[in-house]
Amino acid sequence: MTQYAASEMRATLVLASTSPRRQQLIGLLGLPVEIMPSHADEDTPEGWSPARIVEALSHRKASTVLDRASQTPGAIVVGSDTIVVLDGDVLGKPKDREDAVSMLTRLAGRGHEVYTGLCCIEAASGRAVVSHSVTRVFMRALSEDQIGRYVDSGEPMDKAGAYGIQEIGAMLVERIEGDFFTVVGLPVSMLAAQLGEFGLQLP
Repeated sequence: MTQYAASEMRATLVLASTSPRRQQLIGLLGLPVEIMPSHADEDTPEGWSPARIVEALSHRKASTVLDRASQTPGAIVVGSDTIVVLDGDVLGKPKDREDAVSMLTRLAGRGHEVYTGLCCIEAASGRAVVSHSVTRVFMRALSEDQIGRYVDSGEPMDKAGAYGIQEIGAMLVERIEGDFFTVVGLPVSMLAAQLGEFGLQLP
């Protein structure tokens, strides 16, 4: 395995996502980044645990762009997937306004878990490292009017659990237990650790 420092810029991270939030966070590592949307199928069999779901989908997303990424020297493909879990039910992105209101009504005043899976694949070798992170989020009690106004902002529609903790949705959250970036959708510390598995030494 080749050892190299981040400052040598011999690795390029290929993010298999169009999420602006993930693009911003991956930039914190100080490495060149290419964006290659995966458009991967996100269906999973019933009965899978939340951990298995996010790990499988993050690996699927990264694998989908692997052929394209292999054209980039030193490419390491990064795939990530986030879900919200309440009472054992997996809450993905809302289908419509009614679905978003329903999710937020269930989440309001309660605690839930956010799972984010992360997969790094070295394009040259095909070697993959996969793991996940869990953070518990406690949401404020919310009125029907507050939920409706938040949904009408449009922010919830592309987010698991129908809220974004790093945007307007921060006002809905009372506190968290765990890693903030897991809730945003890209656990940066875990990503740095995974890249270390390929010999990439980050600051």
